[in-house]
Amino acid sequence: MISYDADAIVVGGGLAGVAAAIAVAKAGLKTIHLAPAGPPDRRTSALMMPSVDYLSGAGLIDDPAEIGHALTQIRIIDATNRLIRAPETLFDSKEVGLAAFGWNFANTKLLERFHTVAAELPNLETRNLGVTALNAEHTVTLTDGTTLRAPLIVGADGKKSLIRGAAGIHARETAFSQAALVCDLDLGRPIGGASIEFHYPQGPFTLVPAGGNRANLVWIDDRAVLTAAQAGGPDALLKIFAEKSQRLFGNIALATPAHVFPLSTLSVDRAGVDGVVLVGEAAHAFPPIGAQGLNLGLRDVADLAAALAVADRRADDWAVKVSQDYSARRAADLVRTGGVVDTLFRSLLAEMIPTQALRASGLWALKLAPALRRRAFAVGMGER
Repeated sequence: MISYDADAIVVGGGLAGVAAAIAVAKAGLKTIHLAPAGPPDRRTSALMMPSVDYLSGAGLIDDPAEIGHALTQIRIIDATNRLIRAPETLFDSKEVGLAAFGWNFANTKLLERFHTVAAELPNLETRNLGVTALNAEHTVTLTDGTTLRAPLIVGADGKKSLIRGAAGIHARETAFSQAALVCDLDLGRPIGGASIEFHYPQGPFTLVPAGGNRANLVWIDDRAVLTAAQAGGPDALLKIFAEKSQRLFGNIALATPAHVFPLSTLSVDRAGVDGVVLVGEAAHAFPPIGAQGLNLGLRDVADLAAALAVADRRADDWAVKVSQDYSARRAADLVRTGGVVDTLFRSLLAEMIPTQALRASGLWALKLAPALRRRAFAVGMGER
């Protein structure tokens, strides 16, 4: 009979990994979470209301207003010089009877809150160690040379997932020439609860509300353009920001240093197999378009919790069945969301006249047709 150290081992210390470890432990499994400490994640996550509702229901947050900022409007401005331009479009959460589309959270604050919850679970042990190998019979080798074994392995170890590769799950990754520059800005005039997207030929320049006069910037452009802008120093960078934001917000000041991240998409042929499941960027990754990254990761965690809730753990192959159930639950959502985000991102970069016309006409339709706009809201918020 195989001897196990735990019922489940969760690998990966990011937000999706900690949320998964908590969900698995709350399902009643003895859980070991392997979460090597990394540098602080200075980015933010715009979580739509279904994700916020999940966090609240799972006890991961209390009042979202304590650590986040409400997103009540989305304003899209076509800032290109293309022959066919889209209309300026404003989406308001009141149209669908919601106080907000979602909430914008600093990743550091979310992670701090998740760690507080994890520390209160007696059947969840967290170790500041990584994994160097996943071997036969679900034995993982840790960075200190020791080994652990569990019937269920949860890979939340990012785009370059070791767990994914060792489990033989095929991944398709496409790298883009574009990258994302992120930082926090203090604006001369506040943007309230509105996320404002200026669409340029190489990607959007987006300001997300972060409370008061603070905004989180996500600027997508060719990587060479962004690294050159970053290298030019704060004064040159602020001049670019003023031009990109069409000088609508008064004086702009840097509140945090700017960082540049490469962009790519990643998808898998299945999210679970043979007692191994993948969550977060181990299973999917997208450019920061449509606020889907962590939202999709939390839907992974919710479906993993659902699969565990109906599992018969008296059966010898319970972990294999959980991985099969989880993979089936995630399949349609991963395909649908991946397709939507990829199509949207590529449409923003398209120079072909027919594509420009389709995108512009689509925004006109969303602007003028309330029923279509409400359906777009539902898709964008990840409702299933």
